[in-house]
Amino acid sequence: MELLDQIYKAGVVGAGGAGFPTHIKLKCNVEYLLVNAAECEPLIQTDKYIMRHNADEIIKALSFMAPLVGADKVIIAIKGKYEREIQALQSAIKKLDSKVELFYLKSVYPAGDEQVIVYEVTGRVIPPGGIPLSVGAVVSNVATVLSIYDATRGKSVTDKIITVTGEVNNPSLLSVPIGTPILKCIKAAGGLNIKDYCVIMGGPMMGRILSSDEVEQRTITKTDGGIIVLPTNHYIKERKSLSVQHIINQTKSACIQCSYCTQMCPRYLLGHPLRPHKVMRAISMSLDHSEEIFKEALICCECGICEMYACPMGISPRQVNIIIKNELRQKGVKFNTTLKIIPDEQRDGRQVPVSRLVQRLNLGKYKDIKFDDDAIEVKVNIVTIPLKQHIGKSATSIVAVGDEVNKGQLIGEVKREDMGANIHASISGKVTNVSDCIIIESSEVIL
Repeated sequence: MELLDQIYKAGVVGAGGAGFPTHIKLKCNVEYLLVNAAECEPLIQTDKYIMRHNADEIIKALSFMAPLVGADKVIIAIKGKYEREIQALQSAIKKLDSKVELFYLKSVYPAGDEQVIVYEVTGRVIPPGGIPLSVGAVVSNVATVLSIYDATRGKSVTDKIITVTGEVNNPSLLSVPIGTPILKCIKAAGGLNIKDYCVIMGGPMMGRILSSDEVEQRTITKTDGGIIVLPTNHYIKERKSLSVQHIINQTKSACIQCSYCTQMCPRYLLGHPLRPHKVMRAISMSLDHSEEIFKEALICCECGICEMYACPMGISPRQVNIIIKNELRQKGVKFNTTLKIIPDEQRDGRQVPVSRLVQRLNLGKYKDIKFDDDAIEVKVNIVTIPLKQHIGKSATSIVAVGDEVNKGQLIGEVKREDMGANIHASISGKVTNVSDCIIIESSEVIL
C-alpha cells in the first residue's frame, strides 16, 4: 500500500496546529522536508516526550517520507537547549545510519512558527500569505511524524500524549484515548488544587480559554497537546476574555502608536508588510475595513507577541487582526504584494526569549515543574469523538447507534481527495450517540 494511502486511512492530521490533513499536505515535491521539534509554547512538554521515547520511530518515518516528497534534505529543527531530546535523536540517527540532520534553534518565541522555521533552516522567506511549498519546503510536527510511522504499521490515530500542568496536584504527561473528557485528564493529573480556575487548551500564547460549560463538554482531539489550569484572575485569563467591543473601544482610546507591536512582530521581522500599529491607528479612525492597510491583518500568524508581550498599554493588536481577518476572508479578500521581501536587519535583537516571556506572562511558578519520565496511561469507558477535528471537511459517520466497534475501527470517513480526515474508535464498546460527535461506551470497569 502506498504511503499516502496509509496516511489517509489512518486519519493522520497535523498534530501541532490546525490539523491540516497529512495525506493532502504530503502530496507534493520539495527540496526540504523539515520537522518542527521546537515545542514552541511555554510549559508544554508533549513533543519533548515524544522525541525522548520515539526517536527511532521518528527517524524511520522520515526515511519513508523523504522519497515520497522528493526531498534531498531532511532536517529536524529543534531548540539547542533540548539536550536529552537531541541525544535521543542523534543516537537514533547513528543507529539507523540515517542522513537526517539536526538544526539548532534559539530558545525564542515563536521558534516553532512554520515560516520562522523555514527561514532559519533554509534562509528562504515564504511570501506573505504563502506556504512552505512556495520556497520548496514542507513542514511536519514531530507528533505528526510519529503518527505517520504508526500508519505504516496499520495503526490509526486513536490516542494522544497530553501535558497537563498549572494548578493541578500532580502535573503530568498523559496518554489518553481521543474523546477523553478534559475533566478526566485533570483528575488523572491529581485533580485541582484551587477552587476558582480556568482552563487553557494548548499553550498560554495561542491556546484558547474554555468557559466552565466548555470544560464540562470538551474532549481531547487529534490536535490537542496541552491543558493548562490557571486561577480565574490570572493575567492570561483576563487578557483573553475581553469582548470584541471592549477590544475595539480600548484600541480607539489607548493606542499610543509606539509601534512596539510592529517592531517585535515575527512576521514583520521576516520582512512581511504587516504593521499592527498602523492597523490599530486605522481602526480607531475608520469603520470601513476595505482600506488597503486592513489587508495586512490577513498575514498575521496570531502568535500573540504584540498583545501579550510588546504592547505597553495592555491592548490587543492580535485580537483586532483576527476580527479584521475573519471579516475580510468572508468577503473573499486575499493578500497580494509585489514588494521584495527582505528580513529586518534588527531581527536577531528583537526576538523574544522564552524565559523572559514566561516571566511576563506571570507563569514563573510553573516553568520548572518536573514531570515523570513515563506518561500516565489513562483508561476511560466513555469517549465523545468529534467528526471534525481538523481543517476542512467533517467526516461522515459510518456507524449507527447500537453498533459494537473495536478500538482502531473506522467510524467516520472522508473521500481520499477530500480536505478532511478519517476518524477511528479510540476504545472498544457500543455506539450510544451519533451527531456531530460519536459517543462510544464500554462495559469495561475502569478503576
